[in-house]
Amino acid sequence: MNHTIKTLVIMLALAMPLVSFSQKGIIRGQVIDGETGEPLFSANAVLKGTMTGATTDFDGKFELSAEEGTYNLEVTFIGMASVNITDLKVKSGDVTVVEAIALKPASNELGEVVITAEVARNTQAAMMTLKKKSTNVIDGISAGELKKTGDSDAGDAAKRVTGVSVEGGKYVYVRGIGDRYTKTMLNGVDVPGLDPDRNAIQIDIFPTNLIDNMTILKSGLAELPADFTGGLVDIVTKDFPDRPVFDVSVGLGYNPAMHFNSDYITYDGGKTDFLGFDDGTRALPEGADDNPIPSPFSRSTYSDQEINDFIGSFNPTLGAMKQRSFMDYDLGVSAGNQKMLENGNKLGYIFSLTYKNSTDYYDEVEYGEYVLPTQGNDNPEMLYTNKRNGSKGSNNVLLGGIAGLAYKTQNAKYQFTVMHLQNGETEAAQMHVDNSENGNATGQSGYQAYQNSLVYSERALTNVLLSGEHHLKDDKWEVNWRISPTLSRMDEPDLRKTSFSINRGDSTFEAGQGGNPRRSWRDLSEINTVAQLNLIRKHKMFDRDAKLKFGGSYVYKNRSYEILTFDLQSYLNWPEFTGDPNAVLTPENIYPNGSQMWYNPSQEEVNANEYTSTAHNTAFYVSEEVSLSMRLKAILGLRAEYFVQYHTGRDQAGANGAQGGNVLDNEKVLDALDLFPSANLIFAKDENENIRFSYFRSIARPSFKELSFAQIQDPITDRIFNGGFYEYTDGGTGEVLWNGDLTETRINNFDLRWEMFMKPGEVFSISGFAKFFDNAIELVRIPTAQTTSEFQPRNVGNGQLFGAEIEFRKNLGFISPVFDKYSFSGNFTYAYSQIDMSNVEEEGRKAYAREGQEITGKRPMAGQAPYIVNAGLSYDNLDKKFNAGVFYNVKGRTLEVVGGRVFPDVYTEMFHSLNFTARKAFGKDSRSAVTFKVKNILNDVQESFYVGYEAQDQIFSRLSPGVQFSLGYTYKFK
Repeated sequence: MNHTIKTLVIMLALAMPLVSFSQKGIIRGQVIDGETGEPLFSANAVLKGTMTGATTDFDGKFELSAEEGTYNLEVTFIGMASVNITDLKVKSGDVTVVEAIALKPASNELGEVVITAEVARNTQAAMMTLKKKSTNVIDGISAGELKKTGDSDAGDAAKRVTGVSVEGGKYVYVRGIGDRYTKTMLNGVDVPGLDPDRNAIQIDIFPTNLIDNMTILKSGLAELPADFTGGLVDIVTKDFPDRPVFDVSVGLGYNPAMHFNSDYITYDGGKTDFLGFDDGTRALPEGADDNPIPSPFSRSTYSDQEINDFIGSFNPTLGAMKQRSFMDYDLGVSAGNQKMLENGNKLGYIFSLTYKNSTDYYDEVEYGEYVLPTQGNDNPEMLYTNKRNGSKGSNNVLLGGIAGLAYKTQNAKYQFTVMHLQNGETEAAQMHVDNSENGNATGQSGYQAYQNSLVYSERALTNVLLSGEHHLKDDKWEVNWRISPTLSRMDEPDLRKTSFSINRGDSTFEAGQGGNPRRSWRDLSEINTVAQLNLIRKHKMFDRDAKLKFGGSYVYKNRSYEILTFDLQSYLNWPEFTGDPNAVLTPENIYPNGSQMWYNPSQEEVNANEYTSTAHNTAFYVSEEVSLSMRLKAILGLRAEYFVQYHTGRDQAGANGAQGGNVLDNEKVLDALDLFPSANLIFAKDENENIRFSYFRSIARPSFKELSFAQIQDPITDRIFNGGFYEYTDGGTGEVLWNGDLTETRINNFDLRWEMFMKPGEVFSISGFAKFFDNAIELVRIPTAQTTSEFQPRNVGNGQLFGAEIEFRKNLGFISPVFDKYSFSGNFTYAYSQIDMSNVEEEGRKAYAREGQEITGKRPMAGQAPYIVNAGLSYDNLDKKFNAGVFYNVKGRTLEVVGGRVFPDVYTEMFHSLNFTARKAFGKDSRSAVTFKVKNILNDVQESFYVGYEAQDQIFSRLSPGVQFSLGYTYKFK
């Protein structure tokens, strides 16, 4: 990681000389075809009354220089009506940018178009042009809109896009569909995130001043990967920044409920925790991965002193401590520029280094486990099996760096980008555990316990992108290619959980029902490599412009995962514990002294919680874009993906060598060749009105973790994730409840949209969509695990989803000129979903139905929100360099975990997010800017509930994030 940061700093130092340029002013812009949205190659841009002019390249971009002053810029192209941009101000040593100059075919009515420079700089209008002329259903937000809203990162900005919600400020969900069906890409390439089990990358690490645009594609094309259904988020970074960028930013965040709180809990970690990685303090003790390890059972190999030394090498800190919490803070530096070389080619660079340090403290955390009564069906109220309440503190560090170089000739462009993300989170929790009063719930004994949990998670991701784009034979052929390897690591070293059972009445602490003190080391490494080749041929069909696309891609993934777990055991009676976890590993308690405590690892001959998986995805595609008439365009395509996955792993019986155990040795667990047809039809009713229809077929594949025998226990909630390979039967009847055959979900998608584009930046659209799921995968509460809380991904049956979207963006000047600087935007998504239950689920629900409850065999899809609302009121005063806005987002109550039999379903409650943002630029050339934000103004609470028929909702999880205030300052160097 240190080497990577050094590399980024060196690249910045080498590139900084590019910031300086001629004392003349520079004008940069882009020219596009107003009919197709395509860049115009070889258009001419001339400053009227001068001899200064330039010709556009294959991106439609041009650059020219001029003395300080005010000019009229004329843009022309053969067969197109010219555009004249007036009042274009040029400053010495500065860059003036005009955005997306659209030329239209010449006609008698259309001789010359005259627009002002202010309109030409409307980058949101450029995004509207992209939406208007796109070949599939998209929504998005441009760099100009990002600047206007004052959003510092892509996570905040994405909330403003139609049908989008952002979980935890990091992960994008489209149309309310969960992470499984949403995909995030960077510059058109699949990049895994810091959490390898998610399709989405953490988008909050991308500063807005390095983003060219962010688009959300809601319908498929043959050239796109097939494993997205709700939407594909593509974050495009600037390769050649139009203006020189060298910004330094600092920010502070304050939450009255969390910060400067002396009750905040944490524990001593390593000296480098503030950088997002452990310095070795939590490393696995030497000899802990030997077989056998030093213990009383290996005295023939180790002496008593060696056993004592080994046990003593474990960190004795098992309990959290109180410490005053600090406020959130972040730092950032971004740089970018482009320079015209002597040979007429261009060299550009971007660089960004971001550091975020956030502290959370929740003093009223609640987790609950509930079941239905098994005696009779006349009582609808649920019984608790386990309730946890207490406090939790966490410190999260994110260190992110992006550096890129781009080189452009008249006919080609090459880009090289390196990204490194480093994330470390220290977490501590103290919980009171209440297990089923009097043991009246099935499988529960009834006890009280006090639990300390100490958790550290370290994630690192390094991605490299090398890409090229070539335009051949007068731009009739385009060839582009990308190679992108990614290395991911996730370490969770020395996770510690210490529970003391509390005897009723006398407050005596002891080991036992609360579980023995336990610690674990988890290690994950993954390699992800993507290679793409795309070819585009422009030609004529039916005497109209057409475009043939074909190409292929190859994705290779390999993951290794291992968990080592150690329980503290005692030869004799347990010592008399005081309730202080940090007094457990005292010398008098450790073998061979006193109670002779020692660490005992998992007993399998081979580690059951270890696996290696490899996946290969080879794809080819072909598509044809053709205009069937002057108003009707069709894009028809076919994609083929051959996906193969191999797995090496075993269940617990197989790890012990028991008869009937399952052992996989590099065996195929997925092997399928799928065809993914797509069709997009666009009917241009007139210049500003489209009707779109789209069909595409997509797929959702199980993750590596889901397709395994892994068993992963959360050290705070004690909830256990079980891999999908585990089979489950009814202990009484022997009926197979789950056969362990987890497979892909295949989806057919239909979209219909009517859209109308009004004044620049204004839009109104109505969409309808339908999706049909074959073998949907959902997270299910394992019905046979009644003494523990265990969950498993399963194919639950076929599903259907029907929805509608409305989007509008309107300036309020039509009411009165007083409101000319105000605009209102909003979007609403409604979705109706249902799963046709399997016979096992339906019969299980009927067996435990309450009196009067009707089981229909259908239920909502897990992870699918019934509605999403985004709304915003913005004020933008260009003269005073001030903008502000109030933004609201809510997602309807959503099925989170599928229950069944004795377990009720879990629903995520609505979270009403109301946020305020204000940004003021000031100083010379508006170099300084201050941003003020308030998040969660309504002080809403994040809750999930068990929901039962005619029963009171009961808590599954509850956190109160409080109200957060933040202040940021950015300074732009010239």
